[in-house]
Amino acid sequence: MTPLQKSIEEAVKTFQGLAAFEEPLNRAARIVHGCLVSGGKLLVCGNGGSASDATHFATEFLCRFRDDRRPYPALSLTANGEFMTAVCNDYHADEIFARQVWGLAKPGDVLIAFTTSGKSKNVLRALEEARRMGIQSICFLGRDGGFTKGAATVDLIVAGDKTVRIQEAQKLLYHVLCEIVDERLPKK
Repeated sequence: MTPLQKSIEEAVKTFQGLAAFEEPLNRAARIVHGCLVSGGKLLVCGNGGSASDATHFATEFLCRFRDDRRPYPALSLTANGEFMTAVCNDYHADEIFARQVWGLAKPGDVLIAFTTSGKSKNVLRALEEARRMGIQSICFLGRDGGFTKGAATVDLIVAGDKTVRIQEAQKLLYHVLCEIVDERLPKK
């Protein structure tokens, strides 16, 4: 079996496991839709490759997903290097997202977090801060959810032991989430 064939088989197996996500994905869609139509905003975070997914997810709402429509407020908390390095210098890297949630979140907003391992302390701190503030949250997790499992309002845990397959599956999940919400959002 070639590396490509092996990767395709692994991806198909991982994607087939996503059929069990119907209920939590619909819960997440209701939360995101409710936030956006009531004037709230999405705050989105993650580390490494998950930081890229966080920015990608935020862009789907602030720009557009498929069809032309009005922009909806979504901020990637990974996009401000100056702020992040200041927090690392003055506080600790574990606080880079939590401080932004504390400073930017308002009632009705939603935190969307990504952590493939479930072991990102700064993502956990952001979820804890959201909970402290009464902000709903959705977390895209991998493996067994790590120590972050249960910290969000809705967990979407892609089981597996290969980061790349988990991230591919998370991308499908968040695109389906975008699709569900986008179809329900007012276009103007």
